[in-house]
Amino acid sequence: MMENSCLDLALEGERLCKSGDYRAGVSFFESAIQVGTEDLQILSAIYSQLGNAYFHLQEYHKALEYHRHDLTLTRTIGDEPGEAKASGNLGNTLKLLGRYDEAVVCCQRHLDITRATYDKVGQARALYNFGNVYHANGKSICWSGAEPGEFPEEAKIALRKAAQYYEANLCLVKDLGDRAAQGRTHGNLGNTYYLLGDFEDAAAAHEKRLLIAKEFGDKSAERRAHCNLGNAHIFLSQFEVAAGHYKRTLQLARLLKDKAVEAQACYSLGNTYTLLQDYERAIDYHLKHLVIAQDLNDRVGEGRAYWSLGNAHTALGNHQQAMYFAEKHLEIAKETGDRSAEETARMNLSDLRVVVGLKSSFHSNSFRNANTNSSSLPAGFPPNSFSGNVPLQLNRCSTKDGFFDLLSRFQGNRMDDQRCSLMDGQSHLTAHSSPSSSPPVADRKSTLGSETPLQDPGHFLELLDSSQARRLDDQRVSQSHFPGLRLNTPHTQSLYSRLEATAEKPQGDDVFFDMLVKCQGSRLNDQRCAAPPSKSKGPTVPDEDFFSLIVRSQSNRMEEQRVLAPLGITQSKPD
Repeated sequence: MMENSCLDLALEGERLCKSGDYRAGVSFFESAIQVGTEDLQILSAIYSQLGNAYFHLQEYHKALEYHRHDLTLTRTIGDEPGEAKASGNLGNTLKLLGRYDEAVVCCQRHLDITRATYDKVGQARALYNFGNVYHANGKSICWSGAEPGEFPEEAKIALRKAAQYYEANLCLVKDLGDRAAQGRTHGNLGNTYYLLGDFEDAAAAHEKRLLIAKEFGDKSAERRAHCNLGNAHIFLSQFEVAAGHYKRTLQLARLLKDKAVEAQACYSLGNTYTLLQDYERAIDYHLKHLVIAQDLNDRVGEGRAYWSLGNAHTALGNHQQAMYFAEKHLEIAKETGDRSAEETARMNLSDLRVVVGLKSSFHSNSFRNANTNSSSLPAGFPPNSFSGNVPLQLNRCSTKDGFFDLLSRFQGNRMDDQRCSLMDGQSHLTAHSSPSSSPPVADRKSTLGSETPLQDPGHFLELLDSSQARRLDDQRVSQSHFPGLRLNTPHTQSLYSRLEATAEKPQGDDVFFDMLVKCQGSRLNDQRCAAPPSKSKGPTVPDEDFFSLIVRSQSNRMEEQRVLAPLGITQSKPD
């Protein structure tokens, strides 16, 4: 009776999680553990699904705790397929924690078992996860603001390994005829080639991803592919082609009613037309971005829009309007605590004041009332412009605001974008649904798998023991070691004794845990580059801000655009 109660609770938890109600699903799974079971396969399934549910709730330490229970249990009872899937889940979690050495060990274990059992579907998933780990590792070294293709050699090595694993995965999924998996891998390959600076290969991969997205009628994937193609063509200096892809991105964002992505597309189009020196059109798109940013209360996005509008008006010689937008940029930078943006805004204002002052010398008080007029206008409506004929180039953008510094974060988001959502109506609890999932509970083994490596943080090796000398005690089976395992009958007491003996017995492949311990001991976290603060990213701002490209494209015209001071006039210093 209690066995049925535990299974019933687990099945209801599975149903709720499949419907997207992970919090309620967790409640039922936890209740199932409270009831307990003697069936180790059911217990393993509950651990796995609880780990995945906690992951979707972003409670990563709890997720890792239950995946660790699943791994220990499956290893103890000799369930190799279950061990492979648990290893994959742990690898995905460790990847998102930035613990790449341990993640690689887990992915290797996953791959080794699937190869030994001739499981091609499992091998494909393991290779895909491997690619994601190396891709994430490469990105983690790229936070310095360098441009794609100009990253440190360590990052390039990791990204090349990622490409190799994705290509190996692609061969397998082609053999298996899995077009959906091919699409995701093409997208990830495109992102990897992009970071390596192989923009032609990146564009080719994203074209294939776009084709498959259209085959499936997947508008979200189609939108992402067009955005990625726009990014690649920007770096191929094919700005008109890039603009075409961004326009399609904009159309699809509106179709999908995604206002934040619509704003991002407008922002990218504004920057693209700036690169094309079509400043009037750039202003039009930046104003559209500004309106949506204000509607969504995205102050960071507003600040970027003001910065971009100021630069465009400066390029047109509309210095009075440019000053208004620079002042608004400075106001928001102060409000959001963005010191880098504040410095940039102050420098822009200083340059503009120099030009305004010089123009006053030449044109008798043309700008005398410019600042007082600005202060009385509502946000988004600059004062009447002055039609100057000598635009000023502002080449003062801080490197921290640069497009390339922000690029790696967006690539991480896009990696997740390539993945299938559990909300798409398809079942993700079949044997083919997840690199790290098991068959349904009804088949006595299940998990809330994800087709992709979206398992997240809990501290695996905190949960193991950092001291190898204490590992034996950690691995010894106890009632608390396997929550939910009932030991109330003679049969289960006998089973417990057998599990304890098995746990204490050295295993031939114990090198798996040995390697994890060595990885933990040798990891130098303080040598890794941290991601930039997330506060610099607004929901309406894509990470491809193109700041560096815009500055570089205009820098050659710097001297002829800058207003020269007449003899005897001293320029003011920056504030």
